[in-house]
Amino acid sequence: MPNTYTQLYIHFVFAVKYRASLLNESWDERLRLYIIATVQNNVHKVLAINNMPDHLHLFVGLNPAQSISDLMRLVKGDSSEWINKEKLTPTKFQWQDGYGAFSHSRSQIDKVVNYILNQQEHHKKTTFLEEYQQILKSFDVDFDERYVFKSPE
Repeated sequence: MPNTYTQLYIHFVFAVKYRASLLNESWDERLRLYIIATVQNNVHKVLAINNMPDHLHLFVGLNPAQSISDLMRLVKGDSSEWINKEKLTPTKFQWQDGYGAFSHSRSQIDKVVNYILNQQEHHKKTTFLEEYQQILKSFDVDFDERYVFKSPE
């Protein structure tokens, strides 16, 4: 649409179902490339992507023509389908329901990119659950601990 200008930077965080450590180093780069292609095919810009065995961080420049929920539905759905089609996990692969989506200003891009690219180092000191709760608290997001990427009880 003419005369529409946006600058929308969104940091997504989502986990493997039950936070199972299923994302394997032998194929996680292929997964990241697959997700990058999905995001780019939907006319968004990938600024950073990285994962640990149980979760993934994705930072995008968002095209406002598509909603955040539609983008996440495609990214998670298509990547799950790809993982299962390629038989990359011993059991059926699924992402956990839900996701985190956090907006950032242009001045924070380098900081967020570095944070995402240094996940392996970061998680030597902090668990995913601690990390995710810290993000939620830093954004003043009210949350119910029963629904924060926990393992089944």
